[in-house]
Amino acid sequence: MRRGRWAAPALELLFLCLAQANFAPYFFDNGVGSTNGNMALFSLPEDTPVGSHVYTLNGTDPEGDPVSYHISFDPSARSVFSVDPNFGNITLIEELDREREDEIEAIISISDGLNLVAEKVVILVTDANDEAPRFTEEPYVVQVPEDTPAGSSILKVHAVDKDTGSGGSVTYFLQNTHATKFAVDRHSGVLRLQAGATLDYEKARAHFVTVVAKDGGGRLRGADVVFSATTTVTVNVEDVQDVAPVFVGTPYYGYVYEDTLPGSEVLTVVAIDGDRGRPNRLVYSLVNGSDGAFEINETSGVIFVTQSPAQLRREVYELHVQVTEVSLAGSPAAQAMVSVTVRIVDLNNHPPTFYGENGPQNRFELSMYEHPPQGEILRGLKITVNDSDQGANAKFNLRLVGPGGIFRVVPQTVLNEAQVTIIVENSAAIDFEKSKVLTFKAVDPDTGPWGEVKYAIYGSGADLFLIHPSTGIIYTQPWASLDAEATARYNFYVKAEDMEGRSSLAEVFVTLLDVNDHYPQFGKNFQEKTMVLGTPVKIEATDQDAEEPNNLVDYSITHVEPVNVFDIDAHTGEIWLKNSIRSLDALHNITPNGDCTWSLEVQAKDRGSPSFSTTALLKIDITDTETLSRSPMAAFLMQTKDNPMKAVGVLAGIMAVIVAITVLISTATFWRNKSNKVLPVRRVLRKRPSPAPRSVRIEWLKFRRTKTAAKFALKEDAPNENCNNNSLGSSLPPEAPAPPPPPSIAPSTGAAHWTVPTVSGSLTPQQPRRSPKPQAAGSPSQSALVSELRQKFEKKNIDKKTYF
Repeated sequence: MRRGRWAAPALELLFLCLAQANFAPYFFDNGVGSTNGNMALFSLPEDTPVGSHVYTLNGTDPEGDPVSYHISFDPSARSVFSVDPNFGNITLIEELDREREDEIEAIISISDGLNLVAEKVVILVTDANDEAPRFTEEPYVVQVPEDTPAGSSILKVHAVDKDTGSGGSVTYFLQNTHATKFAVDRHSGVLRLQAGATLDYEKARAHFVTVVAKDGGGRLRGADVVFSATTTVTVNVEDVQDVAPVFVGTPYYGYVYEDTLPGSEVLTVVAIDGDRGRPNRLVYSLVNGSDGAFEINETSGVIFVTQSPAQLRREVYELHVQVTEVSLAGSPAAQAMVSVTVRIVDLNNHPPTFYGENGPQNRFELSMYEHPPQGEILRGLKITVNDSDQGANAKFNLRLVGPGGIFRVVPQTVLNEAQVTIIVENSAAIDFEKSKVLTFKAVDPDTGPWGEVKYAIYGSGADLFLIHPSTGIIYTQPWASLDAEATARYNFYVKAEDMEGRSSLAEVFVTLLDVNDHYPQFGKNFQEKTMVLGTPVKIEATDQDAEEPNNLVDYSITHVEPVNVFDIDAHTGEIWLKNSIRSLDALHNITPNGDCTWSLEVQAKDRGSPSFSTTALLKIDITDTETLSRSPMAAFLMQTKDNPMKAVGVLAGIMAVIVAITVLISTATFWRNKSNKVLPVRRVLRKRPSPAPRSVRIEWLKFRRTKTAAKFALKEDAPNENCNNNSLGSSLPPEAPAPPPPPSIAPSTGAAHWTVPTVSGSLTPQQPRRSPKPQAAGSPSQSALVSELRQKFEKKNIDKKTYF
């Protein structure tokens, strides 16, 4: 009984507890891939547009009460989402970037007003192919010897793509595989010299290789996209010893004169190493042809004679000079040979010598009878004359010096040697009674001290030269350095003087023959050009050599990717697009990046021998006239991009025009003010066609009085010594005369006519009243003008009174 007694109250208490409980709301867990629920394992692509509805929070309350939704973030993090509290719609409000933040932590909550349930969720940000590959460790510059074997690795390029999956994989290739000596490994990025390809420092000192890095593609905003990036690898070719030395200044000719001393310099041969980048030491030697008469300095290339010219057995020597490169290790390397022609030259330095029967003799005697027959030969004289010079130098004349017309010498002209014969010319003159002894000389006028000539040089151009005082041979000073680019021609005077002081002058011109020793050089404004469709751009290089063809430059495009885009004029350097390319759209279709910026490897090469060339990289930005016409200022800046001085000139011209217009306006204003004199005030009386009531007239007069006083004022200028109307300074004009008093009102007399006064004058803004300044002396015209105006106003007031 006791148990049943207490059972009812217990049940009653339990019922009360259940009635007071309120269960908390909860989220639905709809699993992976669902777009509503509690965001469990929810992921979102990083290319989702801002403002998109990305998810719906969904939950319920056990009691069926309405619920509200909330989302919050850590204070240090971005608020990426917002939620509609009533419907649970979650909206993206910040851009996503997986590479920067690959997951987002948030706290979502649901509330029924009494209970609040919060859950921490992690939203995964999935990748989209929104990143392009990026090359690391730029710029890529490598030094490669020109004898590098084909297939050798040169450099490794590396690019990184932050995307994942296929979008993050990178492959490499070259923009132009047809016109290059190089190849790149598709996966590793290793750049190699192609099989069968060789490098040549003498032909091209640098190569520019464009490498493209491309990702594997992926989805971005609903489309499949592929991104790529490019980099330029500069391959500088290092010179190695693979070219033989070259002689410059050929052919070589030298001369040895018969008075040349043993050990004298004949001429100098010059050779240069064909490998200009790292030249070896050169050694000269004579191979054959010298017969021991000549030697050469192995370092300088100076050839000198070792014997006296009298000992030389030949008139012409053909010497063979060999130059040999000596490597750094000291071993002989490449060689070259050249021929040198040396001619033995006779000088006119031997006077004719007379010989008798017993040798040289300078006195010959003969006894004869007077009056010998006409034409008789003096047979008792045995005279021989000889000149040991060679060629034309051995030619001389003979004549008798003494009483004229008695004897004649035969021959009169001699070459090398002759027998001298003396013939009687005037028998009567040979008379014992008149002269027992006749003395004659048989003489060459060019022999002895009269034939000795000394040479000297004079003039501003003679500093670099020497002349042999006896032979007249002209040399260069030992320290002289001749440069055809600096001075191509010298002139000076040579003076020839004999023993008696008689002299003459001759002008000598020395012309230097140019040697091709300069490379073409591109100008300063070369690296970037802007091309407008239909208009070429021009490159220009200069060669500092003095003469053609050494300073003539030809241009070519050695590398461009892709090919068949540009043409170049080899002589002028003008570059233009091929005729098949007529629009920017055509350019977009053939370039991988779809832009209008191109890199060209261009070469400037001279026509000398050996020929030198220079290679450089040129960047061309291409635009069209339509783009330029949209903005005149942009067009002007684009057109003057390559020539800044043109822009400066145009701006200077605009400033000059503005200054000129300002001067013209100021001058016109000056003369206009000078001629704008204030004329006397006149009034014109007119009659109105019909009368008006008195009350109306009174109001009108009041109105006119106030308006006239307020708006019309006579401007009185300050005295001006220049007699013009230009005001100086900022002084205010004189105060205008006081307006006339209002007319008195008279009784109406019927049909009286109303006259309207008209005042002619200049308008001026009303100034604050101030005390009038005293009139300056020397301006009576202005005082008279003011007085006349005042009188006319007073007279007008009197006339008005009569009308009333």
